[in-house]
Amino acid sequence: MSRETMMALAWLIPAMLLTTTGELFLKRGMNQVGVLDFTATDTLIPTFIKIFTNPNIWIGFIGFGLGSLFWLSVISRVPLSLAYPMLGLMYVIIVVESWIFLGEGLHPLRVIGSIIVGIGVALVGLSSVEH
Repeated sequence: MSRETMMALAWLIPAMLLTTTGELFLKRGMNQVGVLDFTATDTLIPTFIKIFTNPNIWIGFIGFGLGSLFWLSVISRVPLSLAYPMLGLMYVIIVVESWIFLGEGLHPLRVIGSIIVGIGVALVGLSSVEH
């Protein structure tokens, strides 16, 4: 893998961390708001008001947006077929962050699945090694 490709893929780290942290804040905010039910038309507008006035949701969108900017930097430099599968590492990151920050359980199958995803991402990365 060329040095330029490695540098471009390094921008994936902040992209993934900002995006997953944004997702954590979105989840935290929705835990405070409650269920968003599109079929309950009588509670839809009050729920939207709660959503758009919740600071955690705003922080989540900001994190998600900043992560997207780093993502744009990555895809402007490397093939999408290389960069996109690397986002699979976000599955591993979100499992760990959710366990630490949201108190979600670490089910053994979730851990095994995350390890498999990590191995798959490594294989995709190795497929780009120039011969």
